Amino acid sequence: MKLSKTLIVAAILTTITGQTALAQERKSVAYIAPSLDIDYWQWVAHGVQQKAEELGMDYVEYTSENSPAKQMDNARVAVTRGVDAIVIGPVSSTSTPPFLNYLEQQGIPVAFAGIGPQPGLTNFTSAVTANNYETGIAQGTYTCELAKERGGNQVGMLSLPQDRENAQKYLAGAREAFEANGCELVQILETKGLTINEAVTQANDLLTANPDIKAIYGMYDQAGTGAAKVLETRGLVGEIGITVADGSPTTIQLMKDGAIQGIFFQEAVGQGIDATEQVWKALKGEETTQNLALVMPLVTADEIDSDKAKAVVARVFPQN
Repeated sequence: MKLSKTLIVAAILTTITGQTALAQERKSVAYIAPSLDIDYWQWVAHGVQQKAEELGMDYVEYTSENSPAKQMDNARVAVTRGVDAIVIGPVSSTSTPPFLNYLEQQGIPVAFAGIGPQPGLTNFTSAVTANNYETGIAQGTYTCELAKERGGNQVGMLSLPQDRENAQKYLAGAREAFEANGCELVQILETKGLTINEAVTQANDLLTANPDIKAIYGMYDQAGTGAAKVLETRGLVGEIGITVADGSPTTIQLMKDGAIQGIFFQEAVGQGIDATEQVWKALKGEETTQNLALVMPLVTADEIDSDKAKAVVARVFPQN
């Protein structure tokens, strides 16, 4: 039986209309990183992309090159491109008010990953970060224990930039722990570029200026790697304790080698996954959680090969 031209045209139009409707229903998410030169932000990107694929969302990413102005440009480009939601690791917490005000006007849900917005702001969907204050206390306590085991109470710190709310919380917790446990924080050096080379320079400066330091608190992964390199060069491996936050294949190996004593793992991939889920829920009109603080468990060398530790590490960096 032959179909009439009218029926054929109608069928084609129905197919096109259906495809258009499906295309319109498919949502998109943009990930805006402060810098994609840093492994951590690449791992957050992996989590965002992984969850986006699972949810059937289109994914696009931008890097702000550590510039608040570029961060705003990325937001405008993303809106022009028609994205439905944004996950961001901001350049700094202080850079977020104009960014959030603009996206609020556009009706775009925003979730933070790793670094939260400026304290006091509420015009965002979710902030998926680590429980930084509690981790600061736990890491400060453990760092102090390492110092005392090595015959002293002086500790030094290689810090994230203190214009980030997560760094401020880490430091507040650490100071509280040092005071409570009888340790003296003799010097804090803030990173500018989060590079291993910079951490090597700062760790050398720290030990030269403070020869009685018995433990180093690394607030980010490269700080632990840099400090470990310095101890190896100076022949001080084991004589000065090192703790580090974040975790990576490099610092895991350094811990197995005895250069680092403990890692407080931060779920970079997990933050990307959970932040994407939060903006997806916002798009669907479902209930969201504005402040989602993930636990940062301490893992030591004797625990790193356990099933429990492997489950933690799987949400820290991509396993492939």
